[in-house]
Order: sequence, then structure tokens, then C-alpha cells
Amino acid sequence: MIGTVLCYVLLPAARFLRALLDAFFTCQKNVLLAKSTSTQIEGDFTGTRGRSTPEEQEALLQQWLKEETGNLPASESAPAVGKVSVKLTSDWLEGSELLMTSLSNLNSAPEITQCAGQQLTELRTLTSSEPQEHAVTESSEEAVAVAGSAPWAAVVPQTDHQIAGCATVSVDVQNEDPAVLAWSLAHDTETVPAEPPAWPIQDTVHLYPLPTEVPYHEILWRDWEDLSVQPCALEQATKNTHLFEFRVMSYNILAQDLVEQGLDLYLHCHQDILSWNYRLPNLLQEIQHWDPDVLCLQEVQENHYWEQLEPTFKAMGFACFYKRRTGTKTDGCAVCYKHSRFQLISLSPIEYFRPGLDVLNRDNVGLVLLLQPLLPDSLHLKAVSPVCVANTHVLFNPRRGDIKLVQMALLLAEIDKVAKTAEGNHYPVILCGDLNSVPDSPLYKFIRNGELSYQGMPAWKVSGQEDFSHQLYSRKLMAPLWPSSLGITDNCQYITLCQPKKPGSYKYSRDFLLQFRFCSVACERPPQLILLEGVTDAKPGISGRCFIWDIPTVHCSLSFLGKQWLFMCRSSGVMRHGLNLTSVYSHFLPQRGRPEVTTMPMGLGATVDYIFYSADPVENGNRGGECRRLYKDGALKLLGRLSLLSEDVLLLANGLPNPFCSSDHLCLLASFGLEISSI
Repeated sequence: MIGTVLCYVLLPAARFLRALLDAFFTCQKNVLLAKSTSTQIEGDFTGTRGRSTPEEQEALLQQWLKEETGNLPASESAPAVGKVSVKLTSDWLEGSELLMTSLSNLNSAPEITQCAGQQLTELRTLTSSEPQEHAVTESSEEAVAVAGSAPWAAVVPQTDHQIAGCATVSVDVQNEDPAVLAWSLAHDTETVPAEPPAWPIQDTVHLYPLPTEVPYHEILWRDWEDLSVQPCALEQATKNTHLFEFRVMSYNILAQDLVEQGLDLYLHCHQDILSWNYRLPNLLQEIQHWDPDVLCLQEVQENHYWEQLEPTFKAMGFACFYKRRTGTKTDGCAVCYKHSRFQLISLSPIEYFRPGLDVLNRDNVGLVLLLQPLLPDSLHLKAVSPVCVANTHVLFNPRRGDIKLVQMALLLAEIDKVAKTAEGNHYPVILCGDLNSVPDSPLYKFIRNGELSYQGMPAWKVSGQEDFSHQLYSRKLMAPLWPSSLGITDNCQYITLCQPKKPGSYKYSRDFLLQFRFCSVACERPPQLILLEGVTDAKPGISGRCFIWDIPTVHCSLSFLGKQWLFMCRSSGVMRHGLNLTSVYSHFLPQRGRPEVTTMPMGLGATVDYIFYSADPVENGNRGGECRRLYKDGALKLLGRLSLLSEDVLLLANGLPNPFCSSDHLCLLASFGLEISSI
């Protein structure tokens, strides 16, 4: 049937015909299996695929068509077919070609599948008719483009009245299996468009998906990885029998205003799935399904938060806090926690914008919370440590790595202040957010290893998002990266000298101050010394080898020396922090041999979303001349995580967002356990 037409069209290309036939049998098998009652079709395909000659495949296809004649209703009659145009289609397209395929065709699969009987009728009519010479000539003039090794098949396009006459059958969403995120949404049945959607790229071949339903819930399957069954975790569990277990989710939910401002980024999406009325129920059902105890959200639109998200989250048992971006931005960050499991100790919103500072001239924000876990009454003689939860969305601009580093320094300084104990240690820390930096980038290594030498580093290299090395001029990082007026040291801590001290701390004895009489700085009047009558206007007197200022003057000199010493220490070009953070995810899928991705901008997968948590470092020395820390679980233990997906898997689902995932990011989910000790 189709083989006969292809023989006339592609007779000079015998090898190419073989590939087309193999792809066609794969597609035709699915159609026949859906309608035929024969039990031999599966075996026939299994036994003949890849081994029979084209003549045997043609004969076998004719036999199956005859068998189908008995299964079709007698009322079905073959419409008149004068000339049928044959188009090449692809089941799964790869790369940008898939992303440019309209989801309107994918969503119309149930209706098209019901029209299989009409397709078979037309195919039988085409087989029985003699091929016309002019049709062969016209078909042979069509340019055929094949991308990669994707399976192709020839199908007869449907007309308006053919599609309208087919019965619409709704596909049941598989909600029974809790491991499958099959989010359902009741909506009116869409009418399949008569003409294909406008092609966004000119001068390219139009590719259309095969008439089969896209099994999003199977393609986007995400396994739960139970890390508590690992030997090291079992060994720890024997020592600590009681753990306070809780789940943390980090999710960039894609603000609707950002969708409408950047529609060019979502040309691969059907307009209906970009609607907030479609995306909101999907997002809420996904969050409710995984039931986190702590929820960190980014790109939360302000009006949607106050009008829809916060009331819904409160009804789900969450206490919610929100921080909108500064300036004219309409989205921000939110942190929610189950008030039945945690009690708020402190809340610290962070604004990264500082007027007059080039490295802090953007409107990004963050939130830092200190939460006290609530134990059940049966454990009233037990105690558990508070946990610090931070959430942020760092600047996107790949060229401004200097801004990203300073924003992260501000966040880590706030975490250091909030999570510091009375003994000088830190409570367990969980850092979530969209950091707009890829794994193993300098920013990522700084967070994980606790140290970064940035002197002379190109600013674009900090995040690793894009390579701008071909440009003649690029911004380079120079020490100090931020001014001392910001009040933060290169150890990402607030300067204690700026904090008020106890009365009497500036009182020094005369003998102590006289020890500095030979100091070179003490022999010169500091240029910053403010002239105050009766205080700093005294003339220096001669004593031995040099001048000595009076006691108030020496005190001011000491303060000036301290500031100069602090400035020199900050000019080293090295950033550090002491929080000992490691990532929940390994950023690689060993079973697939591919890296994990959390987002797909413009069809390119990348990891920019993270959950870091406190762990105990293991001394391992330097490997390859680069300091890379190894960690083991401490008081905060990682018990499990929701697996991520690879780029090729997301391409099969037409990228992000899609009818199944309503954001351009994947959610991150991890399960932790806090040690419970006796009082």
C-alpha cells in the first residue's frame, strides 16, 4: 500500500526506502494493534522487523490489510481519493526540531487515533488504484529532509470533515500510582486545527508528530531515591535511633508576567498550556502530591501569591512568608513551612540592591528563616536542633558574575548571622534556590568548597552559563570585589568592628599606649583625623626618637590602623565561608550516562537549581591541585531525593513547560533527618 507509493516515488533510492519501510512498520503496528483482534500481529512484527526483504514486507502488509477488512464496520465506506499527498512525519524528533513542533498536534492525538479506520479505508483505496504518472512526477519533485536517525513514516493527512466525524474519547489520567505525576486538569475538548500552526522558523521543513498520544507520565517518570538504605546510613541509624524527618522542596514556578514578557522563549509551547489558569492547578497538584514540610519557591508573582497561592497554602497547613523583588519587578521568593512541624524563631528578608554600588544594582532578593522543629508529646524529654532555611533567586545575566558573587556573599553573611550558635558554631543549614550557575562553575565551587580565588577571573566565567572567551574585552574581577562600607568581610561575615561594643572597651592605660611611641604611624598625623578643639588639636611632643601624640590621638591612630589592616586583608582576592555546604544532587545520571538538568532554556538542558545542606567535611587533601571537599552526613542527614531527568528525556516531552510540567524548571525534593538527642 504505502510501500507501493514509496516505490514509485523513491525507486532510485533503494537503501533509503528500506529505512522508511522499517520506520513505517513500527508506526503501522501501533495502529493495527489498537484496532485488530488478531493475536499474530505482534509476533509477525517481531519476527519480520529488520530481517525480511521489501517484497516480503509488502506482502505481509497486504495480508494485514485484508485481515483489517473484516474488523471494520460495514457502514464505513472509502471516500473518493483523487490524489493523496504523502508527507514524512516523525514519532520523536530530536533537538530544536522537536521543540518547534506545536503541542496542538500532540494534544489532538486521542481524536486522531479514533480516525484510524478512515485512514485504513483510504490506504486500501490507494492500494487498489493504479498509480497515475502525473502523481508520481509530482511526488518525486518533493524535497525530503531527514534529521538524524529519527523513525519516519508516511501518513495521509486528515481533512476537516474527516477529523470532525471521529468520535472523541477522553484519556483517563493515571492517578492510581503515587509514583507517577499524572496531573489531571478538566478542560473543554479542543478542536483539532485544519491547518498546521504557523512555523516559527522560515525556510525549514515542516515536521509533524505521528498520530499517537504522548505518554507524558511515562516519559517524565521520576524515581524516588531512598538513600537511607545505604550502608553508611544504616551504620549511623544504629547509633542514632531517633530522627526528625522532613521534606524540603525548591521550585521555580515561572511567573506569568515573565512568560508574557518573553514569549519568544516558549514558541514550542501551545498557547493554552502557557495560560496561568492551566498552570496553577498543575503546580498546586504537584506540590500537594509530594507534600513537602518546607517549600521554597522562586519567581512567585506578587498578585498571584496574595490572591491565590497564600490562601491555598494556608489551607494546606503552611505558614507563608514572601519577599517581592525590589524596583518594578512583580515577582519574588516565598518560603512556606508546615506550622504543625516547625515553629518560627527568626525571619530575615534580604535585598541585594544597594544604591550607588555597581556590583549591587540589581533587584534580586532572598529569605532566611530559623525554624525550630516540633517534636511529638511522646518525645517531651528529647531535644532537636533548630534548622536554618534560606531561599534566593540570583541574577540571571551570564556576563555579570561579579554581581552573582556579591549577592551570594550577602546571603551567606546573613545565614552566618542567623544560624550561629552561642558557642560560635552553626545550626544545620539548608540553602535552596535558582542560582543561575551550572555545576562545577566557580560560583558552585565556592559554595561547596568554601573558598574561591577570583582575582583576574573573567566575570562571565563565574556562573559557567555561556562562553564569552571569544570576545576581545570582558569584565574581570579585581580585589576587593565590594567596598568595605558594605560591612562584610571576605569570609562572608558581618564586620564585628561595625557593631557597638560594651562601655569601657575603648579605655586603655597610658602605659599600654606608650608602647606605640616608636610606631611610624603614631609619629604622623593621620590625614583622616578630624580636628576637634581641645581633643585632637594638641601638638605632638618630643620624647626620645620620635613624636608622640596624646592619648586621644593615639587611640584614633589605632582605629585607623585597624581599618587599614582590614582593608589589606580584604585585598587578597580570595572569598571564603565556613558553612560546610554540599549538594543534595550529584548532577549526573549514571544509569543513563548523562548529566541531570533542572531547566531547558531554548531547548538546551542545564542545572541551575540547587538544594545545599550542612555536612561534616572529610579531610582528603588536594586532588589535581584543586581543593575539593568531601563530606559526610553530620547532625543533618540526607535520607532521600526525587531523581532529576536528562536533556534527551525532556526533549521527548517537547521540552519545558509542557502539558505535564507547568514550569520551565523541574522541582527539587529532598528528605532530611535531624538527630534527636536527650535533654
